[in-house]
Amino acid sequence: MIFLHRQINLETFANRPSYYDVTDEVNCALKESKVKNGIVVVSSPHTTCSVFFDEYMHDVNYYGDDLLQVDLNEVMEKIIPTQKTEGQYHSPGPKHIAYGLTKTDPDYPAMEWAMLNTDGHLRSTIIGASESFIIKNGILLTGKVGYIYFVDFDQTRERNRQCNILIMGV
Repeated sequence: MIFLHRQINLETFANRPSYYDVTDEVNCALKESKVKNGIVVVSSPHTTCSVFFDEYMHDVNYYGDDLLQVDLNEVMEKIIPTQKTEGQYHSPGPKHIAYGLTKTDPDYPAMEWAMLNTDGHLRSTIIGASESFIIKNGILLTGKVGYIYFVDFDQTRERNRQCNILIMGV
């Protein structure tokens, strides 16, 4: 059995969801692994990020976001509005804010506003943190128009994020 792990480092944006097409990175890792038959798992270790599978739509907005992603943002805004104030959602509560204010990690600044990202957590929970794909005869079975995307729904600040690729097979 062959195992290959690859980590993609991504820099996200403030004030809007950040989308990344990671399909090419997954295919490059697959080619490097030389796996002919098996599985690929693409996942996020972050609680406000998701990995999803969709069609590439060619048209983009001013920020370079695929119009299907713009539609996803608009749907998410209707069902999970962007958190703008403390108390808009039950989370974060006072214990979590107190905990957050003790953080010393630069990716998690100890500022109350940095914790106003409940919408990102909820959106990520709905979309999911990973996708799995079958490898058959050395080819990723994503169809002719399927692409793999990573998104960070946390809009509070720029972040350094990782997307993990795990390839297993023979």
